[in-house]
Amino acid sequence: MLDLTQDVRDLTAAIVDIESVSGAERALADEVERALSALPHLKVTRSGETVVARTEQGHSERVLIAGHLDTVPTAGNLPSRVEGDLLYGCGTSDMKAGVAVALKLAATVPAPSRDVTYVFYDCEEIEAERNGLTRVARDHAGWLAADFAVLMEPTDGVIEGGCQGTLRAEVTVTGKRAHSARSWFGVNAIHGIEPVLARLNAYEPRRPVVDGLEYHEGLNAVGVQGGVAGNVIPDLCVVTVNYRFAPDLSIEEAEEHVREVFAGFAVSVVDAAPAARPGLTHPVAAAFTAAVGGTPRAKLGWTDVARFSALGVPAVNYGPGDPNLAHQQGEYVSLTKIVESERAMLDWLTI
Repeated sequence: MLDLTQDVRDLTAAIVDIESVSGAERALADEVERALSALPHLKVTRSGETVVARTEQGHSERVLIAGHLDTVPTAGNLPSRVEGDLLYGCGTSDMKAGVAVALKLAATVPAPSRDVTYVFYDCEEIEAERNGLTRVARDHAGWLAADFAVLMEPTDGVIEGGCQGTLRAEVTVTGKRAHSARSWFGVNAIHGIEPVLARLNAYEPRRPVVDGLEYHEGLNAVGVQGGVAGNVIPDLCVVTVNYRFAPDLSIEEAEEHVREVFAGFAVSVVDAAPAARPGLTHPVAAAFTAAVGGTPRAKLGWTDVARFSALGVPAVNYGPGDPNLAHQQGEYVSLTKIVESERAMLDWLTI
């Protein structure tokens, strides 16, 4: 059983050593549930491999602290090991160090200054429909009700507000099929993507400031599909583009923008996820910023803060891990950063 009384650094190592690749989190979820259920100040519930624990102090404000239990597949990087100030192992940075901090808070702050909901969820690293937050939001939306949320994603100890949205679209160019020996009878669709690429090369991405944070958008080709056979002039070519958009745009507005950029071509949106505003203007968020310190920055990727935003809960990313190390075989986390994160969060929940 996980010992929540041990030092947060040792707790992180213990959590890392319980393998929990996406879809196989049960052993770790069981340990988390048992450890939290032993604490009388928490009400513990569970959905699948997602464990939720709540304080019920009757405060007017409630905050939510969330972390995913799963990791990408291991790569010979378990069990964990310590070298100097660094803890190595699968999931150390993304994001078992953050999970350890949240578990320590749950155990050591029985009477927080505001009520807290702790969410430890499954399947974040794989397809969205299997994500534990998606399931809980659908089946038990009330469990996620809060005034403000902190997602313990790796941010190297810096608050990262909101997240960018992402949209993937296919831009289709058509031509006329012909034998390559008599190519003048056809129209080469692959050659026809030149103006699509020219628009991408000339594209100037926006850098809007949203709630005081500057986001840097991007519109890029991420795939090209075309060709029939080695002796055929192709009559179809598809360029897949990815638009990373700032949280001042909705999915609908982002789609409209992509269609404007590629006006004259057939554009089909195949995938999209909304952005999330930083939410740093909320009084609870301001108190969190004051406790953590430093200068918040914009989250330039997509994270589950967008799920909270869709529920009307402003959210930020904050965790001790380094996002640049996520998913690497040599993944590690600074033990000092873990302690600093615990101290900052403790200050926030007790002021």
